[in-house]
Amino acid sequence: MIHHLTQTTSTNDEARDRRYAHGDIVWAERQTAGRGQRGHAWSSAEGLNLTFSLVWEPRFLKVPEQFLLSQAVTLALTDLMAEEGIDARIKWTNDIYAGDRKAVGMLIENDLAGDRLARTIVGIGVNVNQTEFDPSLPNPCSMRQLTGREYDRRQLIERLAALLDGRYRQLERGERQALQQEYRQRLYRLDEHHTYRYPDGRTVRAVLRDVRPTGELLLELPDGRTEGYLFREIEFVIAAREGSAAETCE
Repeated sequence: MIHHLTQTTSTNDEARDRRYAHGDIVWAERQTAGRGQRGHAWSSAEGLNLTFSLVWEPRFLKVPEQFLLSQAVTLALTDLMAEEGIDARIKWTNDIYAGDRKAVGMLIENDLAGDRLARTIVGIGVNVNQTEFDPSLPNPCSMRQLTGREYDRRQLIERLAALLDGRYRQLERGERQALQQEYRQRLYRLDEHHTYRYPDGRTVRAVLRDVRPTGELLLELPDGRTEGYLFREIEFVIAAREGSAAETCE
C-alpha cells in the first residue's frame, strides 16, 4: 500500500513504525530531516519529485547477502527509466545516473535478527519533474530534463512499486545469479578507465571490472592487480556541471 503524507521528518524514520507492513511505501511531499548516504542531508523540491521509503521484510536472506537488496532495488529503478527511454546506469553503490548526472539517490537501512535480515527500509529519492536545482549540487538531473515530458507522480510511483515487487520476488525465488548478472551489465563506467579517490586524497586511474555479491567494488589498477573496495574506501571522481570545479560525487 502507498501511504501519501504531506510532511514528515524522514520517510525512513516514519517507515520504522510497525504499522507499516512488508511492501508498504511511505511517500512524503516534504521531509524536514531527509538524509542520504554518508550522513548527507537530502533535499527535494516539494511537489515535483518522489521521496519515499519502502518496507521489506527479507527474512530469507542472511546478513552477508544484504547487498542483493541494493541490486534488486537499483534494477527496478533502471527498469523504470528504460520504460521511459532513459539509458540509466547504476553507480556503485546505489545511485542511478544518466550519463554523468544523478537522477536517483538511495539509502538502505537494515534491522537484523541473528544471522538474518528482519526488516529493511529503503529510502529513495527520484528527481522527476524538477528542472532547477541548487547550484551547490554538482550533477543533478531529472526525468523531465532527460525526456522533455512532465510526469504524473502517482502513476509513476505505482509503476515503480510493481517493478520493485517483481525484483523482490526474483530474490525470493532464489534467482540470485541472474540478478547479479543484470546488475553488472548496468553498472556505470563498467570496463572504462576513470579516476578514483581514496579517503586520504590520493587518486588512481583504474578500470571498474565488477562488484562482488557482498558489495565490494572491483577495480583493475595500473599494475594489473584487481582490488576490492568497500563503501567509503574509494570514491568516483566526476566532473561537475559546466562552470563548476570537478567534484567527488557520492
